[in-house]
Amino acid sequence: MKSGKVFIIAEAGVNHNGNLELAKKLIDVACVAGADAVKFQTFKADKLVSKSAQKADYQKQTTDKSESQFDMIKKLELNEEAHHVLMDYCKEKSILFLSTPFDHDSIDLLDNLGLEIFKIPSGEITNLPYLRHIGKLQKKVILSTGMATLKEVEDALEVLVQVGTHKENITVLHATTEYPCPMDEVNLKAMQTIHNVFGFKVGYSDHTQGIEIPIAAVAMGACVIEKHFTLDKNMQGPDHKASLEPEELVAMVKAIRNIERALGDGIKKPTPSESKNKSIARKAIVASCTIQRGEVFAENNLAIKRAGNGISPMLWDNIIGMIADKNYQKDELI
Repeated sequence: MKSGKVFIIAEAGVNHNGNLELAKKLIDVACVAGADAVKFQTFKADKLVSKSAQKADYQKQTTDKSESQFDMIKKLELNEEAHHVLMDYCKEKSILFLSTPFDHDSIDLLDNLGLEIFKIPSGEITNLPYLRHIGKLQKKVILSTGMATLKEVEDALEVLVQVGTHKENITVLHATTEYPCPMDEVNLKAMQTIHNVFGFKVGYSDHTQGIEIPIAAVAMGACVIEKHFTLDKNMQGPDHKASLEPEELVAMVKAIRNIERALGDGIKKPTPSESKNKSIARKAIVASCTIQRGEVFAENNLAIKRAGNGISPMLWDNIIGMIADKNYQKDELI
């Protein structure tokens, strides 16, 4: 993650539907959009969910209602070989490969593959052994905090730091774990609260529909943005409907890049492009009528108009009462 630049993660997640060719197409889309990284999910279904686990409401609405969460998840697994293929493809396309591990075997797999950044999903923020496992790797960590209280965020951060992860290598993402997230539950100000309370770098993992909320998050100080995307919202699968389509991802990345440029350095001063407009837009003290040499400058023979470079109206009080040392025509600069 480069300092000063918003790190944009295009979250492919499981929107490949278990198909490597679809996964490659998702990587292509992330590259075209200009994202910094494309992120998948690494898990073993039998270590992630029990056979009796229920689906979330949003999953029931977007997948086969007759299948269990286990059966749904099982179809979306990426094996070790698939990880090698996708990592190589990302290198070829010059985009960073990331994946979120959901169990200990997956953490080890990603570590062995050389991942430099580990993304901890919201569901694992209260998983002590999991947090310790990732924290001991001493890698860069991105921690999502959906469903969490401030105390739970604090506890997770303490675990990561205590086992060896440096504070400066941790970025905390505010998130709301609902798909799609209602606008009145976004609470972007909570991202700033996390930064103010703990002093960690912050970002935002977005599950709203559209692109305006991640753009707003950048304006409010987010240094990492994560957003789900898909090839087509109408595809079968749990996350497609709450994801951006390719042209929306392009628009989001472009807008974020414009916002980070527009934020500037915070120093209030005339910019190079506006300096040339000073003499046009600002006013100066001029003669409001003919003034003869020796006359006293007064309110009845002076005016303030747009007149190019002249004496600033801020010096009005200094000019009033002075004696004209030459003749002036109406509208002539004093």
